[in-house]
Amino acid sequence: MKRRSFLKTAGAAGVMAGAIPAWSVPQDANHQASTSKASTTSSPENILLKDYRPKSIYKIPITEVPKAKFPAIDMHSHPYAKTSQEIAEWVRNMDEVGIEKTIILAMATGENFSEIYRKYSAHPDRFEIWCGFDYRGYDQPGFDSRAVKALEQCHDIGARGVGELHDKGKGLTSSTVQALGMHPDDARMDPLFERCGQLGMPVNIHVADPIWMYQPMDNTNDGLMNAYDWRLDNQPGIVKLSGMVDILERTVQKHRNTTFIACHFANLDYDLGRLGQVLDAHPNLHADIAARYAETAPIPRFAAKFYEKYGDRLVYGTDMGFDKPMYRITFRVLETQDEHFYETEQFGYHWSLNGFGLSDETLRKVYRDNAARLLASLRT
Repeated sequence: MKRRSFLKTAGAAGVMAGAIPAWSVPQDANHQASTSKASTTSSPENILLKDYRPKSIYKIPITEVPKAKFPAIDMHSHPYAKTSQEIAEWVRNMDEVGIEKTIILAMATGENFSEIYRKYSAHPDRFEIWCGFDYRGYDQPGFDSRAVKALEQCHDIGARGVGELHDKGKGLTSSTVQALGMHPDDARMDPLFERCGQLGMPVNIHVADPIWMYQPMDNTNDGLMNAYDWRLDNQPGIVKLSGMVDILERTVQKHRNTTFIACHFANLDYDLGRLGQVLDAHPNLHADIAARYAETAPIPRFAAKFYEKYGDRLVYGTDMGFDKPMYRITFRVLETQDEHFYETEQFGYHWSLNGFGLSDETLRKVYRDNAARLLASLRT
């Protein structure tokens, strides 16, 4: 299953076991539906940006990477597979492409978490299941103690981490609760993050969204094709991307004994310099690279230097389903020096991608070593 198919399923049925990510509902459903239909007209004046699907003209090497160069731990996925048959297919795909283990960010608590855990625990060596937080009653007395109890119940069942937490700027959200105004640095969240540290449960946290979503939807917006569907520029009272990174930093600073993973490069894929500063300042923070391959592949030399410098703090992740082609495009970006290639099936962007050509040392760290060290240190 691909990420897009999963999001449609999750949005329609309210699934992902009780946790719909904050980014799963576009602002304009009609516009989104139309993006799947390419323009059939022959007139270039009638081609819409959303339908633009260029093909490279360059006669240059094309590298196929059927399997990761080194065993990998996928630190960012979700319960895309719904049946035992689909889960078994996922395991076969992992074997074929070189994924040793996958972290399932269930984002669920209670019975929803129990059901996901039951399905995936049939393969205990291949999947690790993380839970969510229960935000019910976030604006009522006793919220913190109730939420901590729900966390402890998930831990007793088998949850070994928490995530993916979501805050796009209006507050933490789950499929059933929008905790408006309650951001991760809110005092009400302190007991939860402290308990995670005590239990050795790392926290995967999603702050903000790509920068384009906050910028004006005009002809200067570099990511307009994608930004329009998920736009946040028209949301009053929203904390913008930079402010959400500030909130992340305050949260991580307050809870030094808790390990945090900022997923999607903390949405600083456009400003890796600032992400480096954030990582330098907070030794208990890591970043996963999930679903930001197309966003960094246009700047391969700069991105590769960032990977080499911060190779000890980055972990591999996908967040795009479990199809084999999905994994392989991530390997191609990370491992090869291919230039000017497109991948619209997985990413849908109109720009070309380039490989980073990372060193073996960095690949080993990002693919597996960092994640294995992080997980092992929390289990002792």
